[in-house]
Amino acid sequence: MPPTIHLVRHAQGYHNLCPENETLPDPDLTPLGLEQCASLNASFPYHAQLRALVASGMRRTLYTCLHAFAPDDDANNSKNSSSSKKSPLLPVIALDTLQEVSDAPSDTGSSIAKLKEEFGDKVDFSRMREGWNDKSEKSYFEPTLEKLATRARDARIALREIANGVAGDDDDAHVVAVSHGAFLHFLTEEWHGITSTYPTSWRNCEYRTYQFVDPTGQDPDAQLRETDESWRRRHGSLKVPTAEEQRELRQLMVRELSPFFKTRN
Repeated sequence: MPPTIHLVRHAQGYHNLCPENETLPDPDLTPLGLEQCASLNASFPYHAQLRALVASGMRRTLYTCLHAFAPDDDANNSKNSSSSKKSPLLPVIALDTLQEVSDAPSDTGSSIAKLKEEFGDKVDFSRMREGWNDKSEKSYFEPTLEKLATRARDARIALREIANGVAGDDDDAHVVAVSHGAFLHFLTEEWHGITSTYPTSWRNCEYRTYQFVDPTGQDPDAQLRETDESWRRRHGSLKVPTAEEQRELRQLMVRELSPFFKTRN
């Protein structure tokens, strides 16, 4: 059986409280966000099958991952790396490609040096490139539709590489990847549930379960498909949207996110 990927939106951050807080740089989790992590940890049914933890390099995703999936380690004291209860799933693998869509301060990450000082050896930053928090024109992370599609593909390929690497001969290996509400739609290419007032259908600390469409690992786009169990958990008997419906929903999201995109898109 191909590796199973659980995609998670981060817990509530201070930027989620009001639009004005989107000026906060790389914000932390709120007290409610910490409660959401504890609830996810208690309800998540696949802890025993987890083989790796992955998150974007943003502080809120890293802390969500630590609190929800590596709670035996003291996630509140990330500089203390000597804990005898350190989770065997650590370090969390940080992927710069999983970061959020826009170039708002709240969606722009901290320097790798600062993150290393804060998280110590609880996070593996080897897949993070210098300049990952540069979203200016012509950068890889510039928030244009074309570059977001490329970044989402690159993120899926990296997740497939990580998942296959940790799976080995295990036919029931699971991996968690914590990312962001808007970017998760690009990552999964699934646009159902978007409204004209809120450009993501992912709730804070929600998880959805996926597998790669091509289990051989040859698909150049590393496309993901949500499992039937995950879809039913969210929608009951609701039918999966058609390709045409998905295109229409994507256009709706693009319109809602247009203030964050470069004008040429």
